[in-house]
Amino acid sequence: MSLSGKTLFITGASRGIGLAIALRAARDGANVAIAAKTEKPHPKLAGTIYTAAEEIERAGGKALPLVVDVRDETTVKDALAQTAARFGGIDIVVNNASAIALTFVVDTEMKRFDLMHQINARGTFVVSKYAVAYLQKAANPHILMISPPLDMKEKWFAPHTAYSMAKFGMSLVVLGLAGELRPNGIAVNALWPRTVIATAAVQNLLGGDTMMQRARKPDIMADAAYLIFARPARDFTGRFLIDDNFLAENGVSDFERYRLDPEQPLAPDFFVPDGIKPPPGITIGDRR
Repeated sequence: MSLSGKTLFITGASRGIGLAIALRAARDGANVAIAAKTEKPHPKLAGTIYTAAEEIERAGGKALPLVVDVRDETTVKDALAQTAARFGGIDIVVNNASAIALTFVVDTEMKRFDLMHQINARGTFVVSKYAVAYLQKAANPHILMISPPLDMKEKWFAPHTAYSMAKFGMSLVVLGLAGELRPNGIAVNALWPRTVIATAAVQNLLGGDTMMQRARKPDIMADAAYLIFARPARDFTGRFLIDDNFLAENGVSDFERYRLDPEQPLAPDFFVPDGIKPPPGITIGDRR
């Protein structure tokens, strides 16, 4: 299996998980549209759409940096059209762009509530909506959401209801769209990390250096996504996958290479159902 010549449209691909997925595809010689907002360097966040494009080109792919705010319907439509025009079509769409605020209801500003829902749930919806026309022409079309299994438990909502609603909103798009597009042969799946992933959000918002040392590298999500894209779209859809379990099912046994610090216990991510245990030999700590 190779993604050589395939075209990926990835939201939020200027850094973190989105960029890792882009680079994994680029190593095969894929084309990648980097659909993200960061055109100029951010004081606290490394990377722009242009630095990401340089990395993708160095990795062996072809890059198209696009300034895209997924809240803007017209911008999304134009970006998809530009991608198809440049590369001759679109094979894979990754809805990775996301906003986060881990606050109680009483502490959540409505503008922050609106931002999370506009980017996470609505952004995923609008990108997927307008991508369908292009994906219908692809040989093995996939839509992938970086969103959690639909484990509707109080514990996932009580500490941060607004964020959980917005993140589960992405997964609800998977649930509905997978059924809607099954007759079209377009796969729609979700992928979620078992542990915290070393990203700018973790560094700046979710625990700093301490939590980063308990995280896995974004590469684990990229490797899992790569294997999803290899599956036949007509037969592999409507799945809610956890990164290490899916990799283990596909023969991966070395998970130590994904850890930032093997001496530190891995920190679990939100939303992983209790019944989905890690592969043999993997121990997960708690979030404290």
